[in-house]
Amino acid sequence: MYRVGVILSEEVPRFISTVAGLKDGLRELGLEEGKHVVFHVREVKDDLNSIEAAAKRLEDEKVDLICTIATGTTLAGKRATKSVPMVFYAGTDPVAVGLVESFRKPGGRLTGIHGQIVDFTAKRFELLRDIVPRLRRAVTFYNPHHQSAQQSVMRARDAAQRLGVDLLERRVASVHELRASLRALRPGEADAYFQVTDALVASQTDLIIQTAMAKRLPTMVQDKEAVARGALASYGINYYIVGQLLAKSVHRVLFGANPGDLPVEQVDRLQFVINLKTAKAIGLTIPQPVLARADDVIQ
Repeated sequence: MYRVGVILSEEVPRFISTVAGLKDGLRELGLEEGKHVVFHVREVKDDLNSIEAAAKRLEDEKVDLICTIATGTTLAGKRATKSVPMVFYAGTDPVAVGLVESFRKPGGRLTGIHGQIVDFTAKRFELLRDIVPRLRRAVTFYNPHHQSAQQSVMRARDAAQRLGVDLLERRVASVHELRASLRALRPGEADAYFQVTDALVASQTDLIIQTAMAKRLPTMVQDKEAVARGALASYGINYYIVGQLLAKSVHRVLFGANPGDLPVEQVDRLQFVINLKTAKAIGLTIPQPVLARADDVIQ
C-alpha cells in the first residue's frame, strides 16, 4: 500500500479538481485508492507556516511521496522537508524559482508539471483587450511577497504598456487587505479586472466576481471553473488534466524512478473560455471574431 501526501491551499477551489485528476490518473495506471494507495490530503491555509508544518508532518509520517499544488506551496514544502521525494505543479518557471536545476534533468528529489500560467500572462491580457475594445484602465490585485505574483504582474505591466492600457496595481498582503481594496474600488475607476497568478487573490475569486458583477466590470481570470461561477472569461489550463499529468510522474516515482532524472513536463494547451450570461448581465457585447476564437462558450 503506497502512501501519498498531497498539500494544497484550502482557499483555492480549482485545486480540488487537480486532486480528482491525480486520483483518477493513478487509478487508470493501476493504483486504486484504498486498495493500492492511500492519500494523505492536507488542505492548508495559504501561509508559509501552515504549509511547512503540513509538509514536515507528512515526512515524519513516512509517506512515500509528497505531491504539492502551486509554486509557493512547493517552495515551502521543499524547505520544510529533507529527504522525501516530491512531485509538484507550478504555474511559475520551476528553474527560475529554484525548485529544480533544469527541465530536462531536475536533479535533487523534485520533479513535476509546469503550467506556464505566468508565461501566458501577456496573452491573457491581450484577450481581455480584444473582449473589451474600449479598455483603458484595468485593475489587478496581488501579494507583493509572492514570487509568482511578482513575475505575473511584471508581464501584465509590460503587456498593458504595449497595448496602451493603464494597469492599476493594488498590493494586498492578506485577505483582509484584499477585501478592503475591493470595497474601496470606485465606480468608473477601472474598465475591467485582470487576474494575475497569485494564490491569495485566487482564494477570493468568488468575492471578486461578486464585486465585479455589482460594479459591471468585465473579469479575466485563469481557470474555467471560475468562469462557470460567473467570471466573464478565462485563459488558462485545465486543472483536472494537470492532476492526470501529475499521476504519471507520481506513478513512476512510486515504482522506483529518481525524481531528479524525470524531466519536468510543460502544459502547453490552454483554454479560452467566455461566459455569455455574464456578458449580458454587465451589458457587454463580445465581438463576434473573439467569440469564434473561444474554446468554450458558456451560455
